[in-house]
Amino acid sequence: MSSTEFKHVVRLGGKDLDGKKKVLAALADIKGIGFNTANVILNKLNLDPNIRIGSISEADLSRIDDFVKNFQTKVEFPYLLNRRKDPTSGSNIHLIGSDLDFIIKDDIRREREMMSWRGVRHSLGLKVRGQRTRTTGRKGLTVGVRKGVARAGAPGQQAPAPSPAPSEGAKK
Repeated sequence: MSSTEFKHVVRLGGKDLDGKKKVLAALADIKGIGFNTANVILNKLNLDPNIRIGSISEADLSRIDDFVKNFQTKVEFPYLLNRRKDPTSGSNIHLIGSDLDFIIKDDIRREREMMSWRGVRHSLGLKVRGQRTRTTGRKGLTVGVRKGVARAGAPGQQAPAPSPAPSEGAKK
């Protein structure tokens, strides 16, 4: 296969990417790499972000793949990494794909085990970051307020009319 032949599916960072997308958008499809990180990668490798990823040569694709897999060693600014001061190792690392999923699940499990506030909120299925929960974030059946008189009987039926007040002559 020649280097100028268009590839409809490109494999980078353990993910199949659409060859018709521009390089910047295709790199941002990899979990753990956003638009800013993709922009840094393309600037470091001196590649045009507006060309289609399917038309890039094999040599450039291997350079991009190597840069993505070894991002923490290739970039000099630690604020670009997605896992700074890792609790287990204490170092700055950058995770992509299934490694990122595994670490996030492990962090949530650790928080649940130590019974921190965040861990308790995670185990109850509630919002964790201080969001409002009075009206949003409801799961399952809808919870609402019925306006008007509470209906007696099945939903969709009319409530029985109130009985008329007894007249004066009926009293003894």
